[in-house]
Amino acid sequence: MKYAFSLLLFTLVFSQPVFSQKFGYIDTDYILGKMPDAQKAKGELDAASVKWEQEIQAKAIEIDKLEQDFRAEEVLMTEAMRQERRQAIETKKKEAMEYNKKVYGPEGMLYLKKKELMNPLRDKIYEAMMKVVRERKLDFMYDKASELIMIYANPRHDYSDYILEELGLGDKDDTVKKK
Repeated sequence: MKYAFSLLLFTLVFSQPVFSQKFGYIDTDYILGKMPDAQKAKGELDAASVKWEQEIQAKAIEIDKLEQDFRAEEVLMTEAMRQERRQAIETKKKEAMEYNKKVYGPEGMLYLKKKELMNPLRDKIYEAMMKVVRERKLDFMYDKASELIMIYANPRHDYSDYILEELGLGDKDDTVKKK
């Protein structure tokens, strides 16, 4: 009996704070879609990506041309000349692969450019989110766009429009309508 009473008391004391916690979520993809600076950053990123892709394609075309020339002239070459030409083609292929890795690799130029352009925007969103969290006295804030899996989220807990409003991008009428 004493054990059951202790268990009941323990459950009541420690379960009470769980019920009083407030939480909300935001959708950073939605917020970034509404930010003009994000659109500008995306344009810069796309332009850089196109430039790098063109450079990679130019290297591939150069390699194809070298291989075609080699096949056309192979019968006229000595074994030493063939080896030298094959080595030159392999060197060009390695250079192209290294450049591709340098651009699109895990710590490549594309990743670094994206980080450079997007981090200031994410910092702005974070600052606005922290202000909304303090004003609304929330205990938890989730990001719907992150890897956190949300099976269901009641739209009344969506604070994305409040973040947009805090950033000066939201329309107060839309926020009222949505909520």
